[in-house]
Amino acid sequence: MEFLAYAALALFFLIAPLLGISAYLRMGKLEKTQRERNNALNARLSALESELERLRQPLPQLTPQEPEPAVENLATPAMVAVNASKPAPTPHARQEQKALSGLDLESLIAGHWLNRIGIVALLLAGSFFLKFAFDNDWIGPAGRVAIGLLSGSALILFSQTLLKRGYSYFSDGIAGLGAGVLYLALYAAHQLYHLVPSWAAFSGMAITTAALMGLALGRDSQRIALLALAGGFLTPALLSSGVDAQIQLFTYLAVLNMGLLFLARRRDWDLLPPLALAATIAYYIGWHEQFYRDATHLLPTLVFLTLFFALFSALSVLQTRRGGRLTALQILLLVLNAAFYLIALGDLLYDLHRPYLTLALLLISTAYLGMMRLAPPSPSRLPFAAIALTAATLAIPVQLEGEWIAIAWAIEGAALAGSGFRASNTSLRGAGLILLALSALTLISDLPDGGAFLLNARFAVFAVLVACLGMSAAWAFRTENSLSSNERLGFAMAGVGTNIFALWGLSLELWDVFSAGLEQMLSLSLFWAVYATMLILVGVRRNIPVLRWQALALFGLLVGKVFLYDLSLLDKAYRIASFFALGTVLLTVSFFYQRRQGAEKSGKES
Repeated sequence: MEFLAYAALALFFLIAPLLGISAYLRMGKLEKTQRERNNALNARLSALESELERLRQPLPQLTPQEPEPAVENLATPAMVAVNASKPAPTPHARQEQKALSGLDLESLIAGHWLNRIGIVALLLAGSFFLKFAFDNDWIGPAGRVAIGLLSGSALILFSQTLLKRGYSYFSDGIAGLGAGVLYLALYAAHQLYHLVPSWAAFSGMAITTAALMGLALGRDSQRIALLALAGGFLTPALLSSGVDAQIQLFTYLAVLNMGLLFLARRRDWDLLPPLALAATIAYYIGWHEQFYRDATHLLPTLVFLTLFFALFSALSVLQTRRGGRLTALQILLLVLNAAFYLIALGDLLYDLHRPYLTLALLLISTAYLGMMRLAPPSPSRLPFAAIALTAATLAIPVQLEGEWIAIAWAIEGAALAGSGFRASNTSLRGAGLILLALSALTLISDLPDGGAFLLNARFAVFAVLVACLGMSAAWAFRTENSLSSNERLGFAMAGVGTNIFALWGLSLELWDVFSAGLEQMLSLSLFWAVYATMLILVGVRRNIPVLRWQALALFGLLVGKVFLYDLSLLDKAYRIASFFALGTVLLTVSFFYQRRQGAEKSGKES
């Protein structure tokens, strides 16, 4: 019986590739014939449209000097000929039109449903018979495997017959059933009965997957392509021996992905690539968690990760160049591929090889900029640009530490915002705002220590962030009319942040200069009063209401500090100085406002 199993396996190795090749060639001929028919029909349709257009043209106006009866007699046959060109439908034609309009219930039940139910019943009868034979040991393990291989191949052959008769959907189901039987038979031959070595079972499953790909391509059936994807990715799991076989596994996954991506590209099947990438990620995570232990795996792992990344990235570029715009599934593939590669690289290189990780991130950013240039000018370029910016931004915290991260992100954000204003690009301006916000959050979460007055790392971070926020807000103020409401709000918040961080940074410096608590509180009161006064003056001179409201808010904070804190805690001398300074500043500002209102009122009256 073992000889029978080997013979069936050898026969399967010969039949399975031929099935895929045969289906591909047959469908190629059918496509060629259909293309020729379509071309002929298009030519005839164009000729008929030209003739109809010619008949629709008005006849030339004749102006004979004397009416001739012959002209009237000639017009009648012409009209008759035109009207006679459309004959009335015959009774036979009416019957054909009625038949084509839809099948009656009797034909639907007898000709379609009973046919499919009968096939399913026969398949179940055969399954029950085989189970009964297996339970009674009529057929041994080798015979069971042979029956599985032969029946699976026969089902795929039978599906070809069904396809020729027009049962495309049912044919795909039978082909999938046959493929499933083949996978199970090969699995049983190795894992359950140990009749064949692992390489033989693996080769058989790989050939089955290749045959399904050929069938999918030949039949133009995405359903069979999905079956090939499922069978192809289940093969390593079904035949796993629990031993580390990184090179073999990842090589197989690379070849399988090449075939699936070729199908997706050839037939525009957008569902295949994300599923293939998700399965590849699952295999990588499973292998990494179980077998990745030391640096001996690092180089081959990086090579295969880069190969997977290159395969799916190439498909994304080709999809963009073909369609111009990316679909939701194509954008999902682009983002998932980049995220997987970046996360995997960070996991492998962050702890021990940060310089190499930084270089890799910069190279990835450059690569995505190149992909963006390859894409046609359209919104489809934006995902590539966003990923390039993300990779470059991630390189900063990888290589730098502490306050330098906030400084680098602030400079990058201001550069992007400035580029967005010069190029009138909303996306660049939005990316700049995001980076400026990240810089501010980084500074808040990890405030550096101070040092010499104004000559320390903490004040340097505040100064750079304030400068970048201020420049961005100033650029937005100059082009305010061309910005959307959301952008105006975002850059207005950047302007407010400019004054908040400037006030905060300088207050910290003054606090460190004076050692005594009383001197510290008095210096803060005086500084806040001066800063609020400057905001008032600039806001009035430049007619910027946001600055004036910030000044009033700061005056309110100052009044609360003086009356609630300075009044109860400061000594007499400091208390007098604090209240004197506050009163003087508030009266000056009030007088300035009243004078301004009077000038405006007199100007209106005149």
